[in-house]
Order: sequence, then C-alpha cells, then structure tokens
Amino acid sequence: MRADGILFDKDGTLFDFAATWNAWAYASIQGFAAGDSALAARIAQALAFDLDARSFRPDSFVIAGTNREAAEAVAAVLPSGNADAIELKMAQDAAQAPLAPAVPLHPFLTELGGKGLKLGVMTNDSEYAAQAHLKGAGVDTLFDFIAGFDSGFGAKPDPEPLLAFADQLGLAPERVVMVGDSTHDLIAGRSAGMQTAAVLTGMATAEDLAPYADVVLADIGHIPDWLTT
Repeated sequence: MRADGILFDKDGTLFDFAATWNAWAYASIQGFAAGDSALAARIAQALAFDLDARSFRPDSFVIAGTNREAAEAVAAVLPSGNADAIELKMAQDAAQAPLAPAVPLHPFLTELGGKGLKLGVMTNDSEYAAQAHLKGAGVDTLFDFIAGFDSGFGAKPDPEPLLAFADQLGLAPERVVMVGDSTHDLIAGRSAGMQTAAVLTGMATAEDLAPYADVVLADIGHIPDWLTT
C-alpha cells in the first residue's frame, strides 16, 4: 500500500457537509436572531450563508474555518455579542447536529484498520464536537488520534496538527494520506509533506481541489482501491 496512516477531515469528508450542516446552520441563525428577520439576514451575511437556499455559499469561510471564527463573525453583528458565549453555544449545539455519514463508517474504518493502517481525525471544529460526533456515529474507538482546532496543535491550513498525528503514531509524513474536502485540508497536507486525497462530499468542486490533490475521489469509500493502485 502507498500509506501507513490516514488522517481524515471530519465535516465534508467523514460526514456529508450539506446534508449535515446546512439545516443546522439555518436553525442556528434563526435562534440567534430570535425572530428578527433583519438580524437573521445580517448574521447570514457574516457567515456567507444563503437564507433563501438554506445553504452555505461555496465561498463561506465557515466550511473550512474554526468554530471560534464563526463565533466571532456572529458576535460582530449581534447586539452585545459575546464571542465566548456564542462559541460555547455553537459547540454545544453542533455536538447534537444530525449527522449524514458519507459512507457507512463502521465497516469502512474497520476495513482500513484491518489493513494495519493508523487512523486519525483532524478537524477545524472543536475537539468536543468531534468526539461527540464520532461517538454518536459509533466509530470513536476506531481512531488512534482525534484533534480539533482547540487541541493544542493549531488549525488547518497549518501543517502542525497533521504532523502531530504522524509524530504521535510514529509515522513518516510521506507515508500518511491527508483526506479532506477543502483546500485548507489539502494545503495543510502538502505543507506537512503528506499525500493528499480530495473528496467531493463537501462544498468545493473537483476543479477547486485538483491543484492541491494527488487524487480526487467522489467520497471516502473509494480510498481502499486507491491505496493499492
């Protein structure tokens, strides 16, 4: 095989982004606006969210950004907005979001682990939400490493959290594949000296991702075959 370890992004990679987060974000915006349609429009604009389509715009920073960045954007337009309180509220609500796995995750990850691969998750979401989502999907114990932007290693597109995975598992970076749905994921992977695999279960197109990827796949389910080609 071409790798000894695989590091996955979470949203848009393990879980389909639109199916999981668009409805959640719409409800969250309405909750923060508390019935004020003009305020809802301002919050949506700050997050690059299309209220009519009930969908993040493809250029939204939230897609690959951190929970803190989203909280600060909301705080900037809320009267007396408190970024710390908003960040906590968003993290707690996000942990309860209904998830849409990109593929049946338990058999998929079990297959990879059975090949001797070390598996990890590095997300720009909080570690709290990541642990909750993976546990809710029944796959948290199948990973050797789970980190969020607040785990002490930094956030993508910086390579440091990716290198932390390799270091903790004793892997050579060039024998690790970073799998993600955004340029943040892939740029981080390239900077870390890793292989990069893009998936199309996020909001970015193949044309967006191809310049930074060794391969572009429809979803993570195609990874096992690619590993042996």
